[in-house]
Amino acid sequence: MKIGFIGLGNVGGKLAGSLIRNGVDLSVRDLNLDLVKKFTKLGAKTFSSNKELMEHCDAVITCLPSPSASASVMEAENGLLEGMKPGKIWMEMSTTDQNEVIRIGKLISKKSGFAVDCPVSGGCHRADTGNIAIFAGCERKTFETILPLLKKMGRRILHTGELGSASVLKVVTNYLATANLLSCAEALVTCKAAGMDLSTSFEAIKISSGNSFVHETESQVILNGSRDISFTMDLVAKDIGLFQDIADRYNIPLEISPLLNAIFKDGIQKYGPREWSPNIIKRLEDATGLSVLADGFPSQMTDDEPEEIGYEVIPNS
Repeated sequence: MKIGFIGLGNVGGKLAGSLIRNGVDLSVRDLNLDLVKKFTKLGAKTFSSNKELMEHCDAVITCLPSPSASASVMEAENGLLEGMKPGKIWMEMSTTDQNEVIRIGKLISKKSGFAVDCPVSGGCHRADTGNIAIFAGCERKTFETILPLLKKMGRRILHTGELGSASVLKVVTNYLATANLLSCAEALVTCKAAGMDLSTSFEAIKISSGNSFVHETESQVILNGSRDISFTMDLVAKDIGLFQDIADRYNIPLEISPLLNAIFKDGIQKYGPREWSPNIIKRLEDATGLSVLADGFPSQMTDDEPEEIGYEVIPNS
């Protein structure tokens, strides 16, 4: 298959890197021409418009920062939709809104193409090694067509059901990760205030019932001080806002979600939308005058799992 990839940022660039590393015939586009040049030096092709990219490729992946960005790439003049032909596939790997991906999917269906929402989860460090998890919402036949491709980008691949289902589950998992990040921040600041050694505190949480993926990753860069997980506060706010939208759609009277949204709104006002998301802990550091730092922790997360071909995860039911 000839694959197109639009969006070579923190996540998209790593996913595209896995494809080219595994010998995929890849063409790329991005507003940042330096990123495009990096991939063309590795053997990728590029095209002057999204329409031409779609015309050339069997499937085109988008990995972009917002639903509006994806809509623009798809529907603007010389966009992907103009180049869509029967049998071609659009794969939306952005974290997006369920209703929006379904809306665009209907436009693609009218041209006898196929749409998939296939967001990833597990952090940039796992995207970099091809060990990230991937959800995929689409018809089963389409899923089986793209599964070999997904296995080159991710380790654990879950077919979530119809188009849009993967986007719901993605924002659910990001909501849970955000709740965990804020609870880890509160726990570490409280340990510091109580005079606990923060390295010992980290290990205590890690070996206990309080452990989590977020603690094992984001707590480390918090303690290092870099707070760098290649994910920013504005992206967190977008994702947890999408989760709140789903709950509002079904009249779920959530209590924790509105608080998380308010906390990140305040964090963005204080530190800016492009601040690394783990620096949400600065709200508590500033309020208490405490510095939550410890020696021996990495400035960025790396994945120590060897890269392996992915596999489909089969739900028990």
